[in-house]
Amino acid sequence: MDPYQHCVHYYETDKMGIVHHSNYIRWMEEARVYVLAQVGWPFEKLESMGIASPVLSVECRYKTACAFAETIFITVKLEELQGVRLRLAYEMRNAAGKLVCEGSTEHCFLGENGRPLRLTRDLPEFCEALQQLA
Repeated sequence: MDPYQHCVHYYETDKMGIVHHSNYIRWMEEARVYVLAQVGWPFEKLESMGIASPVLSVECRYKTACAFAETIFITVKLEELQGVRLRLAYEMRNAAGKLVCEGSTEHCFLGENGRPLRLTRDLPEFCEALQQLA
C-alpha cells in the first residue's frame, strides 16, 4: 500500500520555521483515514453502520524537524488487533527517506448503544481488511 503523502502547510509551522509538534498527531489521523479507505473501510462506512472509533492513546516520538513545503510520507502498520482494541503504528519520512517522526495510536470501536465491539466477533470483515496493514 502506498504511504499517505502530506505537504507541510505554512500555517503548520511555528515562529522558528519548523512544524509545530501538535501537527504530527493530526497527520496520523489523516493517514489513518486514508489507509482505512484504501482497505475498503472509509470512516463514512463505519459511521453509517453506527460505529464510533475513539482514540484511547497517542504516542509520538520526534526525530527530525520538518519545514514548510516538505512532503512527508506516512506509512501505517497494524501493530495489534486484540479483543476490543486496535493499535496502529506510524512512520513519517521526508522525501530523502529520513525518519522525522514515529508514533502509534490505540483505538476501540463502539456500537450505536455506546458499548464496545469485539472486532473479531462483531466486525470480522473489518478485521480481515485490517490485516492488509500488517
